Amino acid sequence: MADLSTCYLGLTLKNPLVVAASGLTATVEGVKKAAAAGAGAVVLKSLFEEQLDAELASAETALAEGAHPEAWDFLRGAGNEEGAREYLALVAQAKEAGIPVIASLNCRGAGRWSEFAARIEAAGADALELNMGFLPTSTEELGEAVEERLLAAFREARAATKLPLAVKLGPSYSSVPAIAAELARLGAAGLVLFNRFYRIDVDLAKLALRPGPTQSSGDEYHESLRWIAVLADRVPCDLAASTGIHDAEAALKLVAAGASAIQLCSVIYRRGFGVIGEISRAMNDWLDEKRMQNLAALKGRLAQWRSVDPAAYLRLQYVKALTGIA
Repeated sequence: MADLSTCYLGLTLKNPLVVAASGLTATVEGVKKAAAAGAGAVVLKSLFEEQLDAELASAETALAEGAHPEAWDFLRGAGNEEGAREYLALVAQAKEAGIPVIASLNCRGAGRWSEFAARIEAAGADALELNMGFLPTSTEELGEAVEERLLAAFREARAATKLPLAVKLGPSYSSVPAIAAELARLGAAGLVLFNRFYRIDVDLAKLALRPGPTQSSGDEYHESLRWIAVLADRVPCDLAASTGIHDAEAALKLVAAGASAIQLCSVIYRRGFGVIGEISRAMNDWLDEKRMQNLAALKGRLAQWRSVDPAAYLRLQYVKALTGIA
């Protein structure tokens, strides 16, 4: 059988299939199920700054009006500490599952990244994924300022921990290659492409907003495929594919483009943890059929820099499709 092992964030994984940050990895039981199913690693459910703030707000409403200011200060400190302590316990206990454990942070701004990153390292995580979803809503904030906020947050986390850091990005930056290269220069060990942001919909009967689809479909991996192929071996860090990977075929395509790791989520929600083993075996069968002894023989074979037709990854094929030019 072909060797599916890979190196991601300086960690040796028995295969590239990583369970993404989600409710699937919110408990020790979930992590153990992922390990038993054959996952190469897990990313724990993110510690959200908003989650800690919401829990704190709920407790504050229960505090009687007119309470002493010191009571408010104590409550804020205790609320944040309790939420963080529960997450740190999850990190420590998840290590017992016997596979690499990547923690995940999702903070809004400065001041919290360094605090939590240092404590996550002390809890025993093998690496840390920074989920950086800064959604600009101001008509006065230019793209450069949004990107600088992201880079400043990364610098803060990088200075606080020696853990390998991965950054989970959205696809909407003005120059994905430039932001990727700068993050690598600042010390990012990996990039996760791409974050699938919360989607909204409209309930016309109630004239109200409602959640959009929470799970990906099997045709949403193409944007990740494009940019992994473009960035592979051009930025000095590992690349992980995320969103829309539902079978071995998509996983193999992304490895061929240059991915070191493949994050799975929606397909596990739909089909259960057993799908990890199914995808792994199908990948192995394909490599055997092609007489490839290991995953490394496939990795990056279709990266743009190796192509005899680099334009096929970019605008030319789009023009051909719309105009019919040869």
